[in-house]
Amino acid sequence: QVRLKESGGGSVQAGGSLRLSCAASGYPQIMGWFRQAPGKEREGVASLDIIDGETKYADSVKGRFTISKDNAKNTLYLEMNSLNPEDTASYYCAADLTYRYGGSLSSIHYDYWGQGTQVTVSA
Repeated sequence: QVRLKESGGGSVQAGGSLRLSCAASGYPQIMGWFRQAPGKEREGVASLDIIDGETKYADSVKGRFTISKDNAKNTLYLEMNSLNPEDTASYYCAADLTYRYGGSLSSIHYDYWGQGTQVTVSA
């Protein structure tokens, strides 16, 4: 069983930065960040596998977002830089007990989800 709780969302102007946090309980093998904007499907943003530390990123965020995990705190982070209005969405932390190299950007590979945190980027 894994429980997840996100924090760190908010409002920022274009070009700004935010850091999302996801406190986890349990021992997931992969973790990821997803986002969903109104009227759009949920999309994978970044993922990480706990064993190798390998990561995957959506093309839309490569070079701007960084996923990381503090194992001592069992907390996942998403550092978001150079934000633009297209990044506006609800952001969700996800985890799963099945190992996949680099994690996965597909929501079907995750059984555990946080409640989401809103990120709003104004022009």
